[in-house]
Amino acid sequence: MPSLGQRAVKRYRFERLWTGADWERDALVCVAEDGSVAEPTPGPAELIHGYALPGMPNLHSHAFQRAMAGLSEHATQGGDSFWSWRDAMYRFVDRLEPEDVQAIAAQLYVEMLEAGYTSVGEFHYLHHDRDGSPYARRAELGLRVAEAARSTGMDLVLLPVLYATRGFDGAPAEHAQRRFANDLDGFLRIVEELQAEGLRVGVAPHSLRAVPPELLAECVAAAPGPIHMHVAEQVKEVDEHIAARGARPIEWLLSHADVNERWCLVHATHTTVEEMHALALSGAVAGLCPTTEANLGDGIPHVAELLARDGHFGIGSDSHVSVSVVEELRWLEYVQRLSHWRRNALASSVVPSTGTRLYRQALAGGARALGGGLGAVSPGHRANIVVLDPEHPALVGRPLDALLDAYVFASNRPAIQRVMVAGQWCVEDGRHVRREPVFAAYRRTIDKLAD
Repeated sequence: MPSLGQRAVKRYRFERLWTGADWERDALVCVAEDGSVAEPTPGPAELIHGYALPGMPNLHSHAFQRAMAGLSEHATQGGDSFWSWRDAMYRFVDRLEPEDVQAIAAQLYVEMLEAGYTSVGEFHYLHHDRDGSPYARRAELGLRVAEAARSTGMDLVLLPVLYATRGFDGAPAEHAQRRFANDLDGFLRIVEELQAEGLRVGVAPHSLRAVPPELLAECVAAAPGPIHMHVAEQVKEVDEHIAARGARPIEWLLSHADVNERWCLVHATHTTVEEMHALALSGAVAGLCPTTEANLGDGIPHVAELLARDGHFGIGSDSHVSVSVVEELRWLEYVQRLSHWRRNALASSVVPSTGTRLYRQALAGGARALGGGLGAVSPGHRANIVVLDPEHPALVGRPLDALLDAYVFASNRPAIQRVMVAGQWCVEDGRHVRREPVFAAYRRTIDKLAD
């Protein structure tokens, strides 16, 4: 987390600023040299027009999957599911070289920044060369992702993935998973190399089917930061976990590990209400990826029940079939409306504005999941700020207490005007400042893969 007490080197005066708690008019924001928000001090300030918000954390990303979005939408004879999609993903990832991984990640991060995501948790499980052998730098591909983030201004938390077994029987990872699989020593070498580069690093034991209990305990004990894990995404894995260990995945995890505020349980989809209540009490974050979960036919989580016990959630774009903050939040609310047969399903008596509650909860949950220092515009937090266009048709004439409702539910045309990350403007007039060269490199990669 950036430190308090830093001297301001830049000053901005925002016409209207939502700090994460409330709207302020003519708000002074000072930025320190380290990219954090400093205590306000007098002096000349640049006036920023529009509606300013804290940038949204994206807590779950598999960057390379952006390049295969839309390639698995043709029906196959045997029927389609998450598992058939996974087979297609294995075939796609088999072709990627390090420079491809970097070009795809950079293009994705440009799109994320233009969409209002200012930080990302990269659930990074692509580690090895195409034949399954380690690179000379064990963390080669993670470092390529880090370079993509650096070159685009994305605020990155790298979450290297530990993947050891193919299923609950403990059998070794299969041939198609050779680029992912590691033992603990190999995995920890990757973590250490990433840390040595000064990167913000956590760990991601992939799932309960890919990391046996004793290995999970060792991985968690070595974690230098946040701990993210896939849980309960598919009915099949829930049933297999019950058969193998006599309990549902989240139920088992909460009773066998010290799950706390450092944890993010991604795809907490197939749960009981009791599991969601227990997850809320643990302090962990439920990582929800509505557009991917819909695209894969995963299911609908018990979000209202999580919030009823003051639980935490954040959003991620995961497979990146969509790269849109507002679409993730909309899908999150709309599937709850469809399953509960009522409108404004995730609003509350305390926060009756659905858009405000969704944005506020996702900010706080994303910040918790990525290690803090995010999700607010206040001293000590990173200066990650999104500015909405005051002339956008969905926002014109809206009162401030309805502004986030209009942004989340009505702004199909991009509404973002400017984006700042760690005190640096990386999006101007709705376009990333390096959009063209990043896309040129991405286009070369796509053309090569197509050939």
